[in-house]
Amino acid sequence: MNKIIIISGPTASGKTATSIQIAKKFQAEVVNFDSLLFYRELNIGTAKPTDQEQEGVPHHFINTHSIYNPINAADYLKIAEPKINEIHAKGSPVILVGGSGFYLQALLNGMFESTTTPQDIINKSDLLYSSSGIEPFRDILREHDTLAYDQYHPNDHYRIRRAVEHFWTTNTPFSLKRTEMKDRLTNSPVKRNQWDLLHIHLDIPKEEHFEIIKQRTSHMLSHGLLDEVKNLLNSGATGNEKPMLSIGYKESVAYLRGEYQTIEDLSERISINTRRLAKSQRTWFKKSIKNHYNPIEEFDKIQNICNEFLR
Repeated sequence: MNKIIIISGPTASGKTATSIQIAKKFQAEVVNFDSLLFYRELNIGTAKPTDQEQEGVPHHFINTHSIYNPINAADYLKIAEPKINEIHAKGSPVILVGGSGFYLQALLNGMFESTTTPQDIINKSDLLYSSSGIEPFRDILREHDTLAYDQYHPNDHYRIRRAVEHFWTTNTPFSLKRTEMKDRLTNSPVKRNQWDLLHIHLDIPKEEHFEIIKQRTSHMLSHGLLDEVKNLLNSGATGNEKPMLSIGYKESVAYLRGEYQTIEDLSERISINTRRLAKSQRTWFKKSIKNHYNPIEEFDKIQNICNEFLR
């Protein structure tokens, strides 16, 4: 019974509370895929659930890493896949919870090796594009990568340029890389472990959601976010660590350096940037998730769906 319930959604959409209630009802364990909850130094600004809030439910990959040694999606895949299999071996279902879509994608589909485009190739591409437009790139694909040439619409400048840059970097067709990626999907973690998935995507109407975001921002600031950031900076953090560039932390660093005049200005900027993050998260999950649930109004429905899936 390799059952996994995925609970995804934009930031501040009720994922933590929903997942804990579901986990308690079905004796499941929670595996986090929210990239900021990994870091033990970041607490208030990540809305990290405390031990008390976790209500005795086993949680994995919370407070497991340091901001001074951040992990990426490939690292996450290496540790999360065996952990899920370990939980399944005990006969327990898994609840995957988070809003970091790329980490979820890596875990379900696996990672694909990618080649970093050198800066000189990017400069060459920019120069050709600014001087001659997209046609020279299409000519290169027509000669060296006919599959990509046929696939991409003439107006899809981004992908056409990316395919040419890949060819310049590796001297191999980009279409070959796409074929390799498709082949690897046949051996994805989901397929090789025979995971049975149910994806519950949480969302709240945008205006109502923004009010929740503003309330959460106010709560973070009143419960010591600035002190948390100040202590990190006094303990050796520069503010340029990748996790410290996340929303809530980068604005707090800016405030402490005098870039915002008042706490109200800081609170407004954090709320607006959080709303933008939520919008990008909605866009990411919209590509693959059809059914959305409002946890405020539809918790019973969510619980019934999970019950049917696990029965």
